[in-house]
Amino acid sequence: MTLLLNEADVRSLLTMPLVLELVEQSLRNQGEGKLVLNPRRRLRLPENGVLHYMAASDPVSGYFGMKLYSVVRGVARFVVPLFRSATGEMAALIEADALGQIRTGAASGVATKYLANPDARTACIIGTGYQARAQLEAVAAVRRLHRVRAYGRDPERRAKFCREMSEKIGVPVEGADSNREAVRGADIVITATSATQVVLEGPWIEPGMHINAMGANWAQKRELDAAVVNRADAIFADSIEQAKMEAGDLIQAFGEDQSRWSGVGELAGVVAGKIAGRTATNQVTMFKSNGIASWDLAAAARVYELAVEQGRGQAIPLWVPAPDY
Repeated sequence: MTLLLNEADVRSLLTMPLVLELVEQSLRNQGEGKLVLNPRRRLRLPENGVLHYMAASDPVSGYFGMKLYSVVRGVARFVVPLFRSATGEMAALIEADALGQIRTGAASGVATKYLANPDARTACIIGTGYQARAQLEAVAAVRRLHRVRAYGRDPERRAKFCREMSEKIGVPVEGADSNREAVRGADIVITATSATQVVLEGPWIEPGMHINAMGANWAQKRELDAAVVNRADAIFADSIEQAKMEAGDLIQAFGEDQSRWSGVGELAGVVAGKIAGRTATNQVTMFKSNGIASWDLAAAARVYELAVEQGRGQAIPLWVPAPDY
């Protein structure tokens, strides 16, 4: 039997500390060459709809699977079919909106753990939407923040975000009147927007900053101008193969100079101890997050195992042999 897990099941079983551990281990496996990762592909549909799909296999955990999601008329629907490696059986079918939100935040948390200065205490976040919440929660879990500034274009939503996230992370989150004001003096900068235009500019970058850029994962979109990318001393992606397809921040900054990609490392290599991360306190480090299927797989496998332990979810009869009449 396949176990069906809905959004409520996922939110009740996954916590940020747990997913931080899962994503970190997944990145370590990736860096050690222990998993197979296929980058995201997109199928364009009528009515401006898009079907997105990405897959991974992790023999260490004993699972393979993919994340599928459609975006039609502005509504996104996410699902992860999870399979057992040993038998090919579908272990679970998991609604994956919350799963994706948490794992994306956790990835920025892991990047911050490995790349930000150990004494980083101030953070800023540009964007106050759905993904921004998990981003800030994860970063606050890996650094002892003293202050956070947040900027979003909608003043009411910005104020609500600051109130709710101050309570959630136990750190004062203050609203800023501009993205420039939010960035000033920050040790850690997070961009988590749906913007198609630049929200972070090179002249604002200060020595020692770490940047998590996660909002733009289309080649024609960007959150960072070329000066930010050029200012970074060390740039890391989740998957260079995937970044070359959809990391607009890097694609547009590098232009026709393909040699620039040789200066981009993978976060997995840092986590696995294969390549250096930050090597000096005054370096500007950057993590360009697009989101990879191995993170979904790691979170899906654990949420399935926890659901089995706790008796959650609904069994659905897929591929059950028909009665022999």
